[in-house]
Amino acid sequence: MLLPTSLVGSYPQPEWLIDRARLSKQVPRVRADDLWLVAPDKLEAAQDEATILAIRDQERAGLDIITDGEQRRESYSNRFATALEGIDVEHPGTTINRSGKPIPVPRIVGPIRRTRPVELRDLKVLRANTDHPIKATVPGPFTMSKQAQDDYYGDEEAVALAYADAVNAEIKDLFAAGADVVQIDEPWMQQHPEKARQYGVKVLDRALDGVRGTVAVHLCFGYAAVVHDKPSGYSFLPELDGCKAQQISVEAAQPRLDLAVLRQLPSKTIILGVIDLADMNVETPQTVAERIRRALAHVPADRVVVAPDCGMKYLPRPVAFAKMQAMAEGAALVRREIAG
Repeated sequence: MLLPTSLVGSYPQPEWLIDRARLSKQVPRVRADDLWLVAPDKLEAAQDEATILAIRDQERAGLDIITDGEQRRESYSNRFATALEGIDVEHPGTTINRSGKPIPVPRIVGPIRRTRPVELRDLKVLRANTDHPIKATVPGPFTMSKQAQDDYYGDEEAVALAYADAVNAEIKDLFAAGADVVQIDEPWMQQHPEKARQYGVKVLDRALDGVRGTVAVHLCFGYAAVVHDKPSGYSFLPELDGCKAQQISVEAAQPRLDLAVLRQLPSKTIILGVIDLADMNVETPQTVAERIRRALAHVPADRVVVAPDCGMKYLPRPVAFAKMQAMAEGAALVRREIAG
């Protein structure tokens, strides 16, 4: 299929599952168990139910590639990052976030190791509940290394490479369990372009060593709910044409990205952000179609996947669903145009 549609990863969690009012004010890097509104002994079953609701919403909206909506996560990164050996989860460290504020983060106190699968059960629930192609998402090693306080390695690259080994093992398990696509979230490559140029691609490729399957890398400027002033261009993007991943996911709608930059990724499929998550007004299918057409001036349709700019986690659920529908209908419009 030309122009398949998919979420970037997350979808709004139900009001009965998590405290969305408190969640809206943060992107947790450490565990935030107190956000959940369901008793611990019933939480897994409730998260299963929320996952199935997210799957059904995506199917009803007409999406082609389905995610689990990241219903079990307080943020895109903290669940995986705090499940690794070598992390002191009881005594967090501190780093500066993308808004320039100090925040609590995992503190590295020993060798980083993945001792068990973290998202494998999530993937199995997703696979069992849809016959569509499915995508899993994992936080990227470069981003996790920047979202941590290192009290052990004393070397930024060594920290990132250790995270890469953990991500590598997770990705292999996800593909073995039936994932069609695995997405690595690396938004902090945009935040730290100098470091990303030094070792970002090396770390990314370490995470993909020996991986067989379609891998996407997602870069964005941050959730629209928490990052309001966004640049109009990426500080680190063309460099990813040299990495092992097959797909690169870019935020294009809200920042009104100059899509000429897509010409600098000639070997990659582009996951094109066509839904502005800062705007509570729902795009029309015609608006979505026009955003897709602009990209097709720079990259052929057989190398485009249609998606929102970023995760939909912080949107009101009715708005998110309506935007998904518009996205699917807009992609269908362009698909019909191409078919003649």
